[in-house]
Amino acid sequence: MASADGRPSGFDYMRLFLAVSVMVMHITITTYGQQADFALWASPWRPLLRAIVPAFFVLSGFLVCGSLYRCRTLFMFAGLRAIRIYPALSVEVLISAFLMGPFVSTMAPPDYFTDAQFLRYLVNVTGHISYQLPGVFTGNPFPDIVNAQLWTVPFELYCYLALIVAALAGIRRHRLLTVIAVILVMAGHLAARLIRHGGHYEPILGAPPGPLLIGYFLAGIAFYQYRDEVPANPLLAAVSAAVAGVSLAVLPLGEYVAIPALGYLTVYLGTADPRRTVIAKAADYSYGIYLYGFVVQQFVMALWPHLRTWYWNALICIPLATILAAISWHWIELPATKFRPVLNRLENRWVAFMARLPKVGGVQQGA
Repeated sequence: MASADGRPSGFDYMRLFLAVSVMVMHITITTYGQQADFALWASPWRPLLRAIVPAFFVLSGFLVCGSLYRCRTLFMFAGLRAIRIYPALSVEVLISAFLMGPFVSTMAPPDYFTDAQFLRYLVNVTGHISYQLPGVFTGNPFPDIVNAQLWTVPFELYCYLALIVAALAGIRRHRLLTVIAVILVMAGHLAARLIRHGGHYEPILGAPPGPLLIGYFLAGIAFYQYRDEVPANPLLAAVSAAVAGVSLAVLPLGEYVAIPALGYLTVYLGTADPRRTVIAKAADYSYGIYLYGFVVQQFVMALWPHLRTWYWNALICIPLATILAAISWHWIELPATKFRPVLNRLENRWVAFMARLPKVGGVQQGA
């Protein structure tokens, strides 16, 4: 981290790699349907598939914690997260609902735009996710679902909220609290599962569930906080990869064992600093690929049924999603960062207001 001035290029490559990996992970279900997807998750590819989304959350926790430490107030931190998440999400939701949806829907436009599903889908802009639009993708191998990948959005928002609460609890002064929080999330999730299944442990066969992703996010935060002590060791990275692979493949309670192992491996790869190519220098297209990937795959499979093979899915949809991601970055996401001066002014007013509050017993009111 120090040798790269706190900005190693590995994280840029990791974000892009994981975003494309999410699309690759969805090729089977969008091309061949849910039964084929079940078979894929039961195959030897299972540990790799189960690692993709958790690695995204580890990476997010590590980078977002850095943002927290650089922000003067939690107001600024929350504002920066909002302008990073909501503008691009809102545009993608509106494009899906108003342009793509009526184009492929089996319903007439008047019925489509007045259907309750359409109105419910618009609420996606808040992070409360609905997956269906009226009459859209009804004949696809994976029918009816428009944006399955958005299931992680609420949990990403919960992670930001958890970090704000943790900051109020003092993790910036007492970093051990983050490690304790990871353990509590793991223990709480396991206890809830045991209670739900009458005391019996039921293995998780698919991706780690959303609440557990918060544990991976917190692990990323912990690695950021201990970045001055945790060594970047290739042997330790190899051991971590082996532990994570075995844990996510066959080990009982493996989704818990994998948290520190996958956390270390993700951060190790992210803190590597290979030479920046055009891909790393240009922009961050990862969020746009994540937002548009699944809907592009569903759209292509709906329009051209004769292209429902895995290689056409990959060859057409990944480049198309990347083009949309580039448009999103240059026209939506990057311009949204221009609101930062507005946040700075609001933050200065808030700090000035707090400074004027009287102190009682040596404690400033409202602090």
